[in-house]
Amino acid sequence: MVSDVVYEVRPGGNLGGHLRVPGDKSVSHRAIMLGAIAEGVTEIEGFLQGEDSLATLKAFQAMGVPIEIPSAGRVIVRGVGLHGLRPPNDALNLGNSGTSMRLMSGLMAGQRFDTRLTGDASLSRRPMGRVTGPLAEMGAVIETTGSGTAPLHIHGGAPLHGIDYAMPVASAQVKSCLLLAGLYADGRTCVTEPAPTRDHTERMLAAFGYALERRAGKVCIDGGGSLRGTSIDVPADISSAAFFLVGASIATGSDLVLEHVGVNPTRTGVLDILRLMGADIELRNQREIGGEPVAELHVRAARLHGVRIPEELVPLAIDEFPALFIAAACAEGETRLSGAQELRVKESDRIQVMADGLRALGVYAEPTADGVVIRGGRISGGRVDSHGDHRIAMAFSMAGLRANGVVRVLDCANVDTSFPGFVEQASMAGLSVSADRQR
Repeated sequence: MVSDVVYEVRPGGNLGGHLRVPGDKSVSHRAIMLGAIAEGVTEIEGFLQGEDSLATLKAFQAMGVPIEIPSAGRVIVRGVGLHGLRPPNDALNLGNSGTSMRLMSGLMAGQRFDTRLTGDASLSRRPMGRVTGPLAEMGAVIETTGSGTAPLHIHGGAPLHGIDYAMPVASAQVKSCLLLAGLYADGRTCVTEPAPTRDHTERMLAAFGYALERRAGKVCIDGGGSLRGTSIDVPADISSAAFFLVGASIATGSDLVLEHVGVNPTRTGVLDILRLMGADIELRNQREIGGEPVAELHVRAARLHGVRIPEELVPLAIDEFPALFIAAACAEGETRLSGAQELRVKESDRIQVMADGLRALGVYAEPTADGVVIRGGRISGGRVDSHGDHRIAMAFSMAGLRANGVVRVLDCANVDTSFPGFVEQASMAGLSVSADRQR
């Protein structure tokens, strides 16, 4: 029987000191992918050695890319060029990583050999038609299950051609998938997004020396070029920092500095939303490293109030909403979220699972089709089921700072996919949390 991890969070306390959370998962994935198909050596510092990004790394090792990890957080990728990948001996198991599967579906569509992409039970429920549809328009041949989910069987050797694709829903994963396929396509591939999404792929392609054109919500790339190995410094992940931003904001007496955090403007919606709620967050020592803006985030406890979250900020904070829901539960008044239907097809249905968990802790939370209404109030102790969703597990851990009793969070093993060492780092910062492995 597979063991489960349960977090037990004792009530009260605050957060303080200096903390550097693990490297950005989105940047770590892309650094491996582009380094693998570049010509020459790519050296990566600050790589996130969580299960998701390691799944990407192992997939490229299985396709013949020499990759070394000489020390924690340091990775050396000896690129094989755009056409140097070799057929893997077996299916590529991407675990829980939707980013790996969606981005790699575009990259693998341009190969000469067949590949099969699989994942765990959670990933196998997530919709893949949003990438396989436009890839088919480019000429790719990809088989899915009848419901459009993984496993994906990608038939190699299909000639790809560029398309001009207007995304119906803002998604960095779809945009990145099509740009990676565009590397192998004949002609120009353009993607238009209805709202800004994270642009790590565009920034990193430029860092690898690949030309692309960006203008007013549209990005275009011409096939047939090449990438040059480079050096990548992965900033700390703002999605991981978000839990501590919320925890320090809601716990009286908190005064915390988060170091070397990526503050890419396509990722800072969580800062904008928390500030709208009254959070006290200061950006210090802003600078650019390896094409990505970084800063120290100084956060102090503040009196939060409920807000109607602007829909234009939703794509810029899509992964941070579990943490933001905890902030809303601790704020005075009502918080309303709409336009966030994407949350229903993440590692779990994050709208429903978060609402259920908040209710279990005595908080009013009413889910809607594309959002939620939360009324801040007292948080009681209780038991919450994270449904194996790493971000939900970490979010409810922070709720313990304001609870009046012990909070037990079930099914937390997947936290290692994005934040290995979470319990240790949270404990160092002042959260009274322990992890118990159960069978």
